[in-house]
This record gives sequence, C-alpha cells and structure tokens, in this order.
Amino acid sequence: MLNWIGIAAINMAIAVALGAFGAHGLKNLVSGQQLEWWHTATLYLFVHALGLLLVGLLIRLKYLTQTTAWLLQIGVIIFAGSLYAMTLGAPLWFGAITPIGGVLMIVGWLWLAFSAFKMNNLVAK
Repeated sequence: MLNWIGIAAINMAIAVALGAFGAHGLKNLVSGQQLEWWHTATLYLFVHALGLLLVGLLIRLKYLTQTTAWLLQIGVIIFAGSLYAMTLGAPLWFGAITPIGGVLMIVGWLWLAFSAFKMNNLVAK
C-alpha cells in the first residue's frame, strides 16, 4: 500500500516550490494569462494535497480504500500539470486535457462521499 500521507506531503512541498517560482521567477517572462494558469494550477495542487493528506489518514485508519487517493492524485497531476505545461510553452491543445483532470478530481471527491455514506450505513446497522 502506498504511503498517501507522504505523497500528500511531497505534493505540498512541490506546490510551495512551484508557487514561489511562479511568483518570483515567471512574472516577467510570461503573459498575464499564463500567470493565471500557473496560479490556478498551484491553488488546485495545494487544495488537493491537503485533501490527499486527509484521505491518507482515513486510509491509514482503514476507513477508505486507495481509490479516492488515486483519483485525486491522477486528477491533480493532469489538471495542474497541463496548466503548468501551457504556461511554460506547451501547445495550447494541452488545455483540452485539463478538464479530464478536473473530472477525475470531482469523481475522487464523490467517491469519498460515497465511501463515507456507505461507512455510515455499515456503522448504523
């Protein structure tokens, strides 16, 4: 089983580093639109890293399977990764895969909700 708490911590460290790079290293090198992409990618990476931390704890406590963690992690890699790539000069068609990451993140959160309701029903019986 993967250590999702450790992966979440690595995501947080990457988010801090990329946020700092965007704020200080890119501001004079890219357009305003590209900086917005970078900011959005970093925000989603931060939020989902925190979420993954919680999910990692729930997995460790055996309240969840790894499904939610995988959906969130793959989703944020695709979502934020495509935005980072476009900011750094990748073709704009990369924007077509950004929503795939978003959908995976949404499904991850819905899977968490489903799992929580399922767990609640098992405990209540």
